[in-house]
Amino acid sequence: MAEPSAPRFLTVAEVAEMARVSRMTVYRMVHAGDLPAIRVGKSFRVPEAAVEEMLSQGLPLQGPAANAR
Repeated sequence: MAEPSAPRFLTVAEVAEMARVSRMTVYRMVHAGDLPAIRVGKSFRVPEAAVEEMLSQGLPLQGPAANAR
């Protein structure tokens, strides 16, 4: 029987590149709780599954556009 694969984690820069947003946007999403992450030393790692789910559902709206909804 095959072992389940370990979860893969991405850096903030990798998430930003996948989502085509700035690293600061990813940091804001992490701090707002919109994107789960774990702290490793002074940096964050984001579960790849969470990024794939976020991208399939679309990025959460922030700022003035969120208020217009």
